[in-house]
Amino acid sequence: MTRTDRPTGTRPAPRGTALISGAGIAGCALAHWLDRAGYAVTVVEKSATLRSGGYPVDVRGTALAVVERMGLLPRLRDAHVGLRRLTFLNGDGSELTSLPPHAVTGGDAGRDLEIPRGELTEALYATVRDRVEFVFGDRVDTLVETGHGVDVTFRSGTARTFDLVLGADGTHSRTREMLFGPEERFHHHLGHCFAVFTLPNTLALSHETVVWNTPGRAVALYAVGDSNEVHAFLDFARPEPPRHVFGDSAAGQALLAEVFADAGWRVPEILTALHDADDVFLDAVGQIRMPRWTSGRAALLGDAAYAPSFLTGQGTSLALVGAYMLAASLAGHRDHTAGLAAYEHGTRPFVTLNQNLVGEGGATLFPATAEALARRNTRLRSLRTLPSPPPRPAHSSLTLPAFPAP
Repeated sequence: MTRTDRPTGTRPAPRGTALISGAGIAGCALAHWLDRAGYAVTVVEKSATLRSGGYPVDVRGTALAVVERMGLLPRLRDAHVGLRRLTFLNGDGSELTSLPPHAVTGGDAGRDLEIPRGELTEALYATVRDRVEFVFGDRVDTLVETGHGVDVTFRSGTARTFDLVLGADGTHSRTREMLFGPEERFHHHLGHCFAVFTLPNTLALSHETVVWNTPGRAVALYAVGDSNEVHAFLDFARPEPPRHVFGDSAAGQALLAEVFADAGWRVPEILTALHDADDVFLDAVGQIRMPRWTSGRAALLGDAAYAPSFLTGQGTSLALVGAYMLAASLAGHRDHTAGLAAYEHGTRPFVTLNQNLVGEGGATLFPATAEALARRNTRLRSLRTLPSPPPRPAHSSLTLPAFPAP
């Protein structure tokens, strides 16, 4: 059922109308900045409500400047998870090493934020919920660009026209498919698949992550605070993604049971808990790489345009920075064509640098062979005696421009 939350109060004459598809991190951040630029903004979200829960996400480098300019930094610092320990286990369950998280991630321990995804989305939404129209439980069905704008038909049957359409609807973006073609053209498989779900915290973990590895397989338990639940993360090597099991719960569980059938440590208990979980998500590990993110009066941002994969730890930061840069570029140009071109030109080098971090993350978390695992283990042991590495330059490689006055 469609639910529409309309803005309250009287608004000045808008600069133009903009439709954002997706009310996640990228969509809510973009709504904030487009509203500030003087656009009348509508956000459509296929879910019935704002999505809550999910893994904690990282806000680093340039993205910290974005949330600071939004006035959200104090609230987000209060929500900071503060992971204290990252423990790696051998195949038999014995401890390989235990390290401060930033020794592995290359982040800035004094500045970076780690925040539950739902709390970040709610904070972004709160900045515009009374100023922007949100339509929940609906989605874009067709897009047709004309001389006067973009004619949009929604799944509910409603038809409207907007000056701009912006796709912030994730890695499997329907907006991208309508504008640029099927996902297979842009999805770069990284040789792994993963499953995530929650289960009871029977190990009494607190503010920590435990990672078990054998060649080509990994299981991680992530404890946010002192919760009675933990996030489970299962990863396994696959040269090609088994697309036939995605979206099929029974087939997905059967595949995971097969892959981890002989696994040690607590993996059998985790697989048992998998059958009772109601939030299992199974997908391929990959990136979205596109030669262009804009087409006519439309543009993509966040994972829809440049998903870097969780192996970089930069998906949320790219979404926040991309939202700012897109809105600032449009605000700085009266012509939408010039504005969208400026967005591509100003943002792409930052995106490329951060997407290229993917090799470092994969080698650390998910070595695919016995030789790669041995090299990884040797490197992790050495980190116990070394100072923490400096923050990765890619995280802060873009200096935000001033936001133009409307």
